[in-house]
Amino acid sequence: MFIKSVKVDKMNEKENVILRCLANNNNGKMTQRKLAQTTSFSLGTVNKSLSILEKMGYLKKDLTLNFKKVPFQKPKRAIILAAGYGMRMVPLNVEFPKGLIEVKGEFLIERLINQLHEVGIKDITIVVGFMKERYEYLIDKYGVKMIVNNHYSDMNNLYSLSLACRNSGLSNTYVIPCDIYAKLNPFSKYELESWYMVSKEKVYNTNITLNKKLQLKKVKKGNLGNRMIGIAYLDEQDGNILTTKLRNYVEQPKNNGEYWEIILENSEGYIVNGLLVPPDLITEINTYEELRELDENSNQLDNKIIKLISSVLCVDNKEIGQIKLLKKGMTNRSFKFTCQNKRYIMRIPGEGTGELISRKKESKVYHLLSQHNIGEKVLYINADNGYKLSEFIEGARTCNSDSQEDLTKCMDYLRKFHHLGLKVNFTFDLFEKINFYEGLRKGTSNYRDYLLIKARILKLKEYIESLDKQLVLCHIDANADNFLLKKDGDIVLIDWEYAAMQDPDVDIAMFAIYSMYERDQLDNLIDTYYKGNCPDDTRLKIYAYVAICGLLWSNWCEYKNTLGVDFGEYSFMQYRYAKEYSKLVLDVLEKKNA
Repeated sequence: MFIKSVKVDKMNEKENVILRCLANNNNGKMTQRKLAQTTSFSLGTVNKSLSILEKMGYLKKDLTLNFKKVPFQKPKRAIILAAGYGMRMVPLNVEFPKGLIEVKGEFLIERLINQLHEVGIKDITIVVGFMKERYEYLIDKYGVKMIVNNHYSDMNNLYSLSLACRNSGLSNTYVIPCDIYAKLNPFSKYELESWYMVSKEKVYNTNITLNKKLQLKKVKKGNLGNRMIGIAYLDEQDGNILTTKLRNYVEQPKNNGEYWEIILENSEGYIVNGLLVPPDLITEINTYEELRELDENSNQLDNKIIKLISSVLCVDNKEIGQIKLLKKGMTNRSFKFTCQNKRYIMRIPGEGTGELISRKKESKVYHLLSQHNIGEKVLYINADNGYKLSEFIEGARTCNSDSQEDLTKCMDYLRKFHHLGLKVNFTFDLFEKINFYEGLRKGTSNYRDYLLIKARILKLKEYIESLDKQLVLCHIDANADNFLLKKDGDIVLIDWEYAAMQDPDVDIAMFAIYSMYERDQLDNLIDTYYKGNCPDDTRLKIYAYVAICGLLWSNWCEYKNTLGVDFGEYSFMQYRYAKEYSKLVLDVLEKKNA
């Protein structure tokens, strides 16, 4: 049952509810008893309201609707927002986008399209982005329009909605998320005014609450409110106003990360009223577990990653739960889960990872480390696709790169590791990698003086190659986030996917540039590793590595950017390291050779 507050003549809320119920009924007629059951009103209330509606001319003598009198509107189009990653859907989103979740034999987005068709809406626009190719078939099957959001990774659905409104506005339009399952058709041939759908269910993670008049109000952070469904209907008047507002909002960069609902807000609450639905009528599916709860027989529950976990741990997939996406890394998307009261981490390689990392080499490194009880405990690693299952390290935190105490502990650990002198039969060649990543990004750099800076780096190559260096197994990606400090004082260095033979001083440089250290912080890091006894020549060499590694990761970031992944300030800073420290080192070398 849908409960909506509308402003039609002198009707109160109860009359509004009954009028919409009648409009949504196929023949426009329902018995008083059926209306009472549907609305949860008493028979007396229903009879009184029907009498009022009849006197207003909205009902005929036989209690059927007088469509000529009632100020109904006919919805004309729909916009389905389906561009996002659906990051909480791991591991489901490894194989398909969120709109193609299958529930009870139907794909979510196809069910929504069919429900729109049932009420006569054929003008449907779908905004896609992540795995856009998977949706292409819908154009031919249902005659929908499709718009591609190329910024789905760095902008929210406010931008997606704006794309759908470039040529046509929001008048008489349904706005719909793609990841919902509606038991009953939430759309109608007739509407009375604009609304935004919310559930009767009370939750904390919401921006909306509904007052007694069914008006939408802003809820204070930390307070209970109504669960936001995400479906909205915008009438002609509100649609025109909100189209203009949307276009203005999307032009402001500060709104890149906003959800489209921000345009519904005003100083008093929200421009539109609320449409209240029972908690079980519409289900939003954001996670593997929500899908399992809704449809335990869904074919997609046996996805390949879940099957892999089940096989490695020798458990039924029903024992896998509490799946939670970890912080999105620069290279991978990983999730944490629980099985038989123990926690694990599953790593899923990110976009373009196969071009960047040799998983066969990584597998060899982990095999070597396991012999020395170094790194995370890996239960499974695939040398072809990079899937990795490891035990979760309880009671640990990442290194705080601004804490001297943490730095001392981590550099002591790193130095002891380097002194083990472990060997593998492959090297991480910094200059080779610069050219490799440069080739992957294709085309010219976004930095106008790139060729000049690269020329400086190549001069540093001559300097580095002239030095005597003792190569050992190095982490290469020895950043603060990969040092886990346990409560018992132990340290675990994780994520060895770039590990190879190199000069140990490279690991120091990598730690510094990832932490985006200023020069005084870098010098302190060097002094911490070398316990205050770092030779000047070694310090200069580390400066050179900072420059070289800066250009390396700058190219890496530019390549990832072509895949829709933006690392913001980190990317910018890597190029600054290349530029500033290459000049610093070359100036020193020039003075020495003068």
